Amino acid sequence: MSSVDKLSSIVSRLFFFAAFVLLVLAVAERLANFFGYTILREAYAAGRLLEFAAVLLIFVVALTLRQLRNEMRNEARPN
Repeated sequence: MSSVDKLSSIVSRLFFFAAFVLLVLAVAERLANFFGYTILREAYAAGRLLEFAAVLLIFVVALTLRQLRNEMRNEARPN
């Protein structure tokens, strides 16, 4: 495994974790808004947090597909 593969794996895991945290925060903000409170003091709406989480997940999918493509290329090459 090359250093680029290790770095992309770490970035992928970090982005996935960040997206999960943003999802939880968005749900908590929406519930707080339902009861008339706010967590983020209107800095970001819950929908905006979900947008950020979706963007991070798109990068995770792209990095995962890149890793899969590289593995398939390595298996297809004759030794």
